[in-house]
Amino acid sequence: MILPDVTPSESCGSGSLPGPVVAIVGPTASGKSALADALARSLDSAVVSVDAMQVYRGMDIGTAKEPPEERSVELMMVDVADPDGDYSVKLFQRDARACVDSVLGRGRVPVLCGGTGLYLDAVIDQMDFPSGRQESPSRRRYEAYGEEYGAVALHELLAQRDPRSAEIIHPNNVRRVVRALELLDEGKSYAQVHEGLKRHEPHYEVLLYAVVRDRQVLYERIDRRVDLMFQMGLVDEVRGLYERGLLKPETTAAQAIGYKEVVAALRGMTRMDEARELVKRNSRRYAKRQLSWLRRDGRAHSLDLDQLSIEEARDHILSDLAQRSLERSDD
Repeated sequence: MILPDVTPSESCGSGSLPGPVVAIVGPTASGKSALADALARSLDSAVVSVDAMQVYRGMDIGTAKEPPEERSVELMMVDVADPDGDYSVKLFQRDARACVDSVLGRGRVPVLCGGTGLYLDAVIDQMDFPSGRQESPSRRRYEAYGEEYGAVALHELLAQRDPRSAEIIHPNNVRRVVRALELLDEGKSYAQVHEGLKRHEPHYEVLLYAVVRDRQVLYERIDRRVDLMFQMGLVDEVRGLYERGLLKPETTAAQAIGYKEVVAALRGMTRMDEARELVKRNSRRYAKRQLSWLRRDGRAHSLDLDQLSIEEARDHILSDLAQRSLERSDD
């Protein structure tokens, strides 16, 4: 195969953007990781994960993290934080961009891959995140309220005070609900701040592709993946993290699908077979939210992996990169 002659630009000078960068996005279990790996191999490059949960060490099976011994290319932005830590999207932006820039600096095209829309946008778009005060009295008060009355009651409190913000934050995302309430005490609305973050001003020159599948096919793939995770030892993985105190309720990692359901079963709040079905249901719901995000974003070119093989989809992207290189040379 003839690879595209791509010379990544190194700075934003003279109106140009660093790049090109390829981003492959899509819902969970859609096949985007296989496509990203195949593309990175052809480009002699690396994959930069833009997944909010793969950053955490020890969370391997439940996040579908490719084992190191099976990786055919370098996989960056995995295993960079402990689950009990506070690894924010702002920190992710800093570290992921450093990875992207290092690959560009080697004269290669970075391949971003993941399904977390906010984390992808944080890397490829100009986005500034408020730092927030980690130990503010307001935050501690809302965290205590959530611990005493539960996530649903905390979300209802937000809905009473700021319905618009409550609509765009899932009730299980306790940390974000707490942040939204904290912002209200500061005279700001999370919904308004979030709207500002959604304006797309590119940081890199990006070719963005969305892997799509028939909805029923996708759901069947999700169910099979969850069954495989349990066969591979998901329960033991979660038990080990939980018993070591690494899945604290207030952390982002503890809210990960597959982990919160198994923890509930380990605590005797449900049966393990019920937990497995909840993981499937919550994964399907998450896939729907990922698809909604892709539709709202509107920038991605669709690659239907029900109709295209991984190799055909890869060649389509390589062709686009080659065309982009020709257009650059004509400028």
